[in-house]
Amino acid sequence: MPLRLTELFNNVAFTGPDTLGNGRLNVWGNSLPIGTLPTGRIRVSGVEFDVAAPDGVAPDNVRCTGQLVHLPDGTAADWLHLLVTSERRCEETVHLHYASGAVDPEWIRVSDFWPATGHFGEVLAARSAGMHYPHHIQPDLGGQVWSVRVPAVRREPLRSVRLPDNAALHLFALTVEGVR
Repeated sequence: MPLRLTELFNNVAFTGPDTLGNGRLNVWGNSLPIGTLPTGRIRVSGVEFDVAAPDGVAPDNVRCTGQLVHLPDGTAADWLHLLVTSERRCEETVHLHYASGAVDPEWIRVSDFWPATGHFGEVLAARSAGMHYPHHIQPDLGGQVWSVRVPAVRREPLRSVRLPDNAALHLFALTVEGVR
């Protein structure tokens, strides 16, 4: 079940040539070119995601600062699939809130957006042809978006997900998969 995250968007990760100064993937104002990540309903490694269309002005991702993502009542979940990138390699904890009141911490591990092989076995979801800086475009340095998954091990409905408090981590899309 792909979720819409647009109400939580608080950051600009994708820019065009006329909006370079709006990028905020890191403290230096880097961003990825609009079009790096396909938009609408997309499939990455067999998983469907809903990806919002960026315009280089409005926020297009969730910069993780401990937000609570509410799920529809009765959501059966075995896996959370996330399209993410990170300013630097990160290992953080998401907290899964279940219908019974139980809260389980689970690891999310994400390699950084600079061009390299994924450190944690992530699936490459998208790679840009260049990197945007606030005042120029560097065409020979690409950025990356990763597909990662987080287990939901309890056999009960999942109510919400507390994202990590790490501003280096950027979430573009979230899909809940139930396979029971």
